[in-house]
Amino acid sequence: MFVSFFPSPRTFFWSAAAWSLFAVLLWFFAARDWGAPLGFAAKEPTIGPATFVSGPFLWFDLYFLIVTAVFALFWWFKSPHPWFVWSVLGSALIIFVVYFQVQVSVEINKWQGPFFDLLQKALGTPNAVRVEEIYSGLTTFAGIAFAAIAVAVANRYFVNHYIFRWRTAMNEYLISHWQKLRTIEGASQRVQDDTMRFARISEGLGVDMVSAVMTLIAFLPILHELEAKVETLPIIGAIPYPLVTLAVLWALIGTGFLAVIGIKLPGLEFRNQRVEAAYRKELVYGEDSPDRVKPDVASALFAAVRHNYFTIYLHYIYFNIARVTYNQIDTIFPYIVLAPSIVVGASFGLTWGILQRILGAFGRVRDAFQILIDSWTTLIELASIYKRLRAFEATIAGEPINPRSEYVDTSGPTPSAPS
Repeated sequence: MFVSFFPSPRTFFWSAAAWSLFAVLLWFFAARDWGAPLGFAAKEPTIGPATFVSGPFLWFDLYFLIVTAVFALFWWFKSPHPWFVWSVLGSALIIFVVYFQVQVSVEINKWQGPFFDLLQKALGTPNAVRVEEIYSGLTTFAGIAFAAIAVAVANRYFVNHYIFRWRTAMNEYLISHWQKLRTIEGASQRVQDDTMRFARISEGLGVDMVSAVMTLIAFLPILHELEAKVETLPIIGAIPYPLVTLAVLWALIGTGFLAVIGIKLPGLEFRNQRVEAAYRKELVYGEDSPDRVKPDVASALFAAVRHNYFTIYLHYIYFNIARVTYNQIDTIFPYIVLAPSIVVGASFGLTWGILQRILGAFGRVRDAFQILIDSWTTLIELASIYKRLRAFEATIAGEPINPRSEYVDTSGPTPSAPS
């Protein structure tokens, strides 16, 4: 799954994580100040697409390029790989685009403050704001949005090719061992379908995880900066770092609560893959042999499928009740937290624009911590695909396959087609 596309996967990913941590720490504690002497000094702070070509932004682009080049050169000489350009440099490009998209969110958060304050002024005092000022603010937002759209469309095109290259690498690797793999149940489906799904889901989850980390890095300081406008919290009163603390705690409580409520669902989903595979296998055998797919056997296998689905539906009732309840409370939770500050907002300089920035930053931090909730079913699907492909890898390596695996064919060889 990975060795076909990445050089020495285990060592590669650990080194990538360590190098990324080093690069992030170096940037925040030293490197971001190195740009000014090199001509990347910050000018007057602006809000809009011009930020993306400002000195500090371009300096980070150059810094990212340098640390990526150092890491890539190391692996180019340490472990040459035929898919190096796509796996190493392609992954770096995707990570950079994720960073850019997070910065777009930061820029929109900055835009919300003055724009919503402008609307508050316009609604509070007739004719205090010219219509051109509102259109100017909307134009600024459009500039940010169009830059984000252009990058997102180009990135989607690249990611599609990236995923297919990964699938191609896995396909070539598995086909080269086809004589060992062809007797495994569902071998053709695994090579044709599971490789594509594995690459697509792995890329998507990886991007979501990186995006969540970058979102926290970008928005926690913003949330901390805006905390000065929050006087006290309901029941708790005044505490250090109130918004940051509550955003993190609320997300962790929700994740833990839903994980406990839905603890039986992964097992049921895995069992669903087992009974579906057993039913599909009998149908496939029936294509080659008239002695298979007898009514009583097919009915029993489908009854197992039906029973498992009905059990899943039953368990999803209470899980969905818990999830929907949490999501509904989650919608109003920031207002509950900010209610005392809203009441005395004017004396602390809390305006509508600042309130919108707080709500936006609070939501982004909360969403970043809730990634496991949002990716629950995707993780289950990835785990089932991994089990099927892992049986391939075990066969190639000559390792024993766990007979309890729901994806191992224990019924003997596939019946041959009638002559």
